[in-house]
Amino acid sequence: MVDISVDADWNSLYIDGSWTDSAGEETIENEDPSTREAFARVPAGVEADVDAAYEAAAEAQKEWADAPPARRQRVVQDALGVLQENREEVIELLEYEAGGGKIMGETSVQIASDHLGEAATLPVRMKGEHAQSNVPGKENIVKRIPKGVVTVISPWNFPLNLSMRAVAPAIATGNAVVIKPATNTPIVGGLLLAKLFEEAGLPEGVLNVVTGHGSDIGDAVAGHPESDMVAFTGSTPVGRQVAATAAGNLAVQAMELGGNNAHVVTDDADLDRAIDGAVFGSFVHQGQVCISINRHVVHEDVYDEYVERLTERAEELTVGSAHDEDTIVGPIISESQRDEMLGYVEETVDAGATLETGGGIAELDDVDDSLVVEPTVLSGVTNDMPAACNEHFGPIAPVIPFSDVDEAVEIANGTEYGLSGSVHAGDFDTAMDIADRMQTGHVHIDDQPINDEAHIPFSGTAASGMGGYNSETMLHEVTETKWISLQREPRDYPF
Repeated sequence: MVDISVDADWNSLYIDGSWTDSAGEETIENEDPSTREAFARVPAGVEADVDAAYEAAAEAQKEWADAPPARRQRVVQDALGVLQENREEVIELLEYEAGGGKIMGETSVQIASDHLGEAATLPVRMKGEHAQSNVPGKENIVKRIPKGVVTVISPWNFPLNLSMRAVAPAIATGNAVVIKPATNTPIVGGLLLAKLFEEAGLPEGVLNVVTGHGSDIGDAVAGHPESDMVAFTGSTPVGRQVAATAAGNLAVQAMELGGNNAHVVTDDADLDRAIDGAVFGSFVHQGQVCISINRHVVHEDVYDEYVERLTERAEELTVGSAHDEDTIVGPIISESQRDEMLGYVEETVDAGATLETGGGIAELDDVDDSLVVEPTVLSGVTNDMPAACNEHFGPIAPVIPFSDVDEAVEIANGTEYGLSGSVHAGDFDTAMDIADRMQTGHVHIDDQPINDEAHIPFSGTAASGMGGYNSETMLHEVTETKWISLQREPRDYPF
């Protein structure tokens, strides 16, 4: 029986089907964000480990690509079964490593399961085409084949499902994979997936995991000559660097980057529904979600009531340790993230906004320097204030007033990002008009921006990324077409 508990030994890399020591001697402590105490150690991989992982992947991919679709499908389905069998242990790992509360853990497992289920359909959806030719006697066949070796660089906020959405489709379509998980979440974002697929019977070398500091091995991973495709989820500044490095190797890229998502509420919207969506969309997993609400854009006629009600709801939220099942707002992943977001709040107040609630650190018993940030609501905000123009990535709700729909759209689009968004209006025609005019990858009417379904395309625009994920979109990212023509009759050449 596979051991994926918090107490398991995670101090190994997974290369060529073996749990192995790093070629280096350093390790990385995994800190529990709730207690600020280390609960595990993982290897700090070096470039020699990266090379070994890609060598194994490139060799194993040749045979795996030739495996029958039913074989690849069965492995992915079995990995789904292993995940479901160990559901509670995975949720506990997310609690310890990512500071995820019960809702975050359950959601992560559910979405990862959906991605595995969707990926299991891809082996029989790798269909080509037959086309006529303008050349007499010629027959054209277009095949869909695996890309080769897929690099997955995963984030720390939702490490399980945001890794799985790339890993599972890549494996299902006959690719080999090298994962470089985020330094803060190397277990759930990488080593856990190795154990799931190992238990599912994936052949040696098809999946490899190298943990380590991005500053040490990031470029070696993103630009490795054996890498044919790079799937990255993370911040826009880091994503630009990863994209540039991968482009130097002519690797295809799927990049989901930062967001500055607007929650637009008109004067005739159902405020009960708008507030319900606002509370979830701003505060779930401490706002550490690329598609969370970064700005509340609210009509001036209902603005005061909206701010008052949002503030009341924020103050009712239970804050504390992720180990307390009643906690809604738990710890931020690190000091640097916490301090950056609190800096945005302070600077926004200095710029003229009003702090309605929050704005500080919630102390935890027996924890020095707590990472829990109080649920925060800011009113009187403008689009150029720090908490609004930056992706704050925290439990912070800046509320911006508008006077008409045109201004609301202008505010929503007044950012370099274009990832997600949401609209609440009195009728669907108005809501659809606003949604159509919002320059973003997806918009959710009478809901909030945090939505991800494995069978629906997921992508951003502008500084929020390139390429895409999920279903047919990801199928095309991890495969490519190959044209083979058959000249069945002698061809008449001009010379």
